[in-house]
Amino acid sequence: MKFTDGYWMDRDGMTVNHPQEVYDFQVDEQAVTLYAPYKKVAERGDTLNIGMTTLTITSPQSDIIGVQLTHFDQIAQGPRFAIDDQQKKLKTSVVDQCLAIKSGDLTVKVPVGHQPFNLVFEANGQVLTTSENGAQGQIVDTKHHESYMREQLSLDIDTLVYGLGERFTPFVKNGQVVNTWNADGGTGSEQSYKNIPFYITNQGYGVFVNQSENVSYEVASENVSRVQFSVPGESLEYYVIYGATPKEILKKYTDLTGKPALPPAWSFGLWLSTSFTTDYSEKTVMKFIDGMQERDIPLDVFHFDCFWMKGFEWTNFEWDRQKFPDPEGMLRRIHEKGVKVCVWLNPYIGQKSRLFKIGQEKGYFIKRQDGNVWQWDMWQAGQGIVDFTNPQAVEWYKGYLRELMDMGVDSFKTDFGERIPTEDVVYYDGSSPEKMHNYYTYLYNQTVFEVLQEKKGLNEAVLFARSATVGSQKFPVHWGGDNLSRYASMADSLRGGLSFLLSGFGFWSHDIGGFEDNATADIYKRWTQFGLLSSHSRYHGNIEYRVPWNYDDEAVAVTRKFVKNKLAMMPYLFSEAVQTHQTGVPLMRPVFLEFDQDQNVGHLATQYMLGSQLMVAPIFNDQGTVKYYLPNGVWTNLLTHQVYDVPENGQWLQEKYDYLNLPLLARQNTILLQDPTATHAEYDYTQAPEIHLFQMTAGQHQQTVVDCHGNQVGFVTVTVSVDGHELSVDAQCLKTLPKLIYYQGMTIKEISMTTSCESFTLK
Repeated sequence: MKFTDGYWMDRDGMTVNHPQEVYDFQVDEQAVTLYAPYKKVAERGDTLNIGMTTLTITSPQSDIIGVQLTHFDQIAQGPRFAIDDQQKKLKTSVVDQCLAIKSGDLTVKVPVGHQPFNLVFEANGQVLTTSENGAQGQIVDTKHHESYMREQLSLDIDTLVYGLGERFTPFVKNGQVVNTWNADGGTGSEQSYKNIPFYITNQGYGVFVNQSENVSYEVASENVSRVQFSVPGESLEYYVIYGATPKEILKKYTDLTGKPALPPAWSFGLWLSTSFTTDYSEKTVMKFIDGMQERDIPLDVFHFDCFWMKGFEWTNFEWDRQKFPDPEGMLRRIHEKGVKVCVWLNPYIGQKSRLFKIGQEKGYFIKRQDGNVWQWDMWQAGQGIVDFTNPQAVEWYKGYLRELMDMGVDSFKTDFGERIPTEDVVYYDGSSPEKMHNYYTYLYNQTVFEVLQEKKGLNEAVLFARSATVGSQKFPVHWGGDNLSRYASMADSLRGGLSFLLSGFGFWSHDIGGFEDNATADIYKRWTQFGLLSSHSRYHGNIEYRVPWNYDDEAVAVTRKFVKNKLAMMPYLFSEAVQTHQTGVPLMRPVFLEFDQDQNVGHLATQYMLGSQLMVAPIFNDQGTVKYYLPNGVWTNLLTHQVYDVPENGQWLQEKYDYLNLPLLARQNTILLQDPTATHAEYDYTQAPEIHLFQMTAGQHQQTVVDCHGNQVGFVTVTVSVDGHELSVDAQCLKTLPKLIYYQGMTIKEISMTTSCESFTLK
């Protein structure tokens, strides 16, 4: 929200009060309290008839400093984000009228002794950002009788700002206005399904605003050298997070707000959907599953979208028996084909649903102030919205999920959760409607995820969720929402996904082929390449079935190739996924996250790293041309085997590819275990029959090996002699000897090895 009229003046009707000095402060081990009045105090009389901001400085974890600004100390309504507050002890000192407050390597310095107020955040002697004099504000909108709290943190000349959730606007957020308010706005506007009040910079720090309501950002826009954020009310809390690299910042942010759960290995395979408004029955479903198997296209999950239930009755958790007369038998028959089952649901209960009267009578829905159920006709006629702040409503909802899982359902697509009202709303626990608007999705997805963990086990739970807020990364996977079957929307989806993945989330997917339109064979094939080189891969659409043979024979070949390619790479991908779960660094990641010292990669949003070793550059046009950037090093295309020796300053390339190829490049010293015979995403990764070695340099190199449950079983270690003529591989963690070794893209034919699987030498 904008409060100023240009650089010098406040907007008409806005009164902006600024802390002018630290009048007094109190220090203890876990908090420092600063009292900062809105004018300088020269004499006793100056303490009368003025306001004051009370600043509380804390540290929930090392290298994280929290700042809470409070004007009036009022009882705060919930909800609040769940954070791991370890209440770290602060180190404080006062030198030359400057109070220094330190946590780990991060320090905030505050002038005391009647000096102009400001905050300076430093790490290892380097200034990261500052709240300059006049940046903080307690603001009164005299026209509308509303109050706000504001902070502005400075941006250095070269600072780039990223994140703030799934944003389809330009990747670098400098110059943008962002409101963190969940909305069902598609993938082509400034609205977002997944708003996260956390931004990360390329200058060693990130900032998390610990407010669940709408946080309004002016990112180098209202004031072009600052990031401004504000909320309605009388208080504002934020955390500055220091990290020497962007990866370290994400690690510490997810230490604070929660690590992404590790999805089960099978979820990384291909998901096929019925699509939305298509007509389907058990016969149609089985025809699609059989059609994939007949065409030698491995399939791991089949998804039933909304119309597994009768229209006007969403959500009733009942199969439409006219279309599916024997759901238990159908699910059993699908499982016999080696395929898991996902079904669609949402948190809304239509008035025609068998559940509406139950929820109404027992008080399980969000209410209006007059005690009636809060209803509207948006989506389902007369729908009520489940109140997940009511523990009995949560258990009621869970009971129907348990019944579906007992029937054979393996996963749920948790759609919607964004259209949550704020006017004339009462929650069971008295939560603030404004603060619950975004937070609702956390409770909704947590409810479903807990049932999956209860019924399937801790390592088998996976959702397909659309909405999210802070902490929702604990309930993967999320997909990008309703996109269009157009190249521009394909690029928008990637850009939004990369912003989302920089906001603490580890795994992400999108509707292959686009959701809203009929897809051309061309875009279907190009999107298939991209989709099967994403964290999770799902065919889904609105008005047409997304099976490849509906397009052309080449679409079948493209699907087959890229599904098998992904399954073959699962030993690598799942190992990287385990790292994501442990560190919070996303599986798909912007290039700058891996090459933060390369000045050329800061704006790249049409290509990405898949794990730490593979570069992917999707093709976004019907000519098959692609322009992409490679950082310094030697890169090898996994599909064409072309080698690129990239100079120190990096290199831009422009190339043309057929539908069976695209830029999929391995970094120098990459070790890939592969099983090209895999028919599902979950298999024994310790029996990978192939090891691929790419441009190995002198020295020792390792690749972690995990099993299909995420347990680390060891390393494949490659040692190259100084002259590069001899190479040894220690693969004792593998259960069987690899059948083929590929070195620099060529098959090695002369291998001397032991009869065990401990080591072998290539010459």
